Amino acid sequence: MAQNIYDQPDFFAGYGQLGRSVEGLDGAAEWPALRAMLPEVDGLRIVDLGCGFGWFCRWAHEHGARQILGLDLSEKMLDRARAAGPDTGITYARADLDELSLPPAGFDLAYSSLALHYVENIERLFGTVHQALVPGGRFVFSTEHPIYMAPTSPGWSIDGDGKKTWPVDRYLVEGPRQTDWLAKGVVKHHRTIGTTLNTLIRTGFTIGHVEEFRPTDAQIAASPDLAEELERPMFLLVSARR
Repeated sequence: MAQNIYDQPDFFAGYGQLGRSVEGLDGAAEWPALRAMLPEVDGLRIVDLGCGFGWFCRWAHEHGARQILGLDLSEKMLDRARAAGPDTGITYARADLDELSLPPAGFDLAYSSLALHYVENIERLFGTVHQALVPGGRFVFSTEHPIYMAPTSPGWSIDGDGKKTWPVDRYLVEGPRQTDWLAKGVVKHHRTIGTTLNTLIRTGFTIGHVEEFRPTDAQIAASPDLAEELERPMFLLVSARR
């Protein structure tokens, strides 16, 4: 079973103060790029893998999705999602993505935002998602970029010329890694870009678009701290088709 870090009080309290937790999709710098990769959701049956507070589920509901299933391992997350409403149109359920089962051809779109780096057996999950989509169905997701996840020491280092560098550590060595982010001992599963994309292909998907997220000039002008994201990609965004 996956580590349920989000139900730990200290982690959950810290997560609830993040911009994306308070402002929702508008507080997520990568959302405009991810939204551009989505099909029109009107009339679609959608599953959200790692739905968190339910921001995407509510967005899809507001944009006419016919059926939405939001899945998360955290009961605290699901409680917040349910409390935010609406009372109909969205079903929330607890699920471990490492052990997930979904009905065959039950969905037109599978979506996931920043959850897949917590999944150990990504091939099993991709296979589950593939069979759960109708032919032509889409799988759109974001995950932490493996270059961003690879460092073991936090923050920047300074090289001999005084230039900031990002300390990538053993990028090609895949597997679980522990980090202290909002709480001690958070486990994330490091895999290369090649592994992620080839696993999609191996499980039957056709890759439509891959993006290593970078903030726009307008985003940096509005939030100067985002300029740091030009040094190394923080997110990997992928759109694939069954």
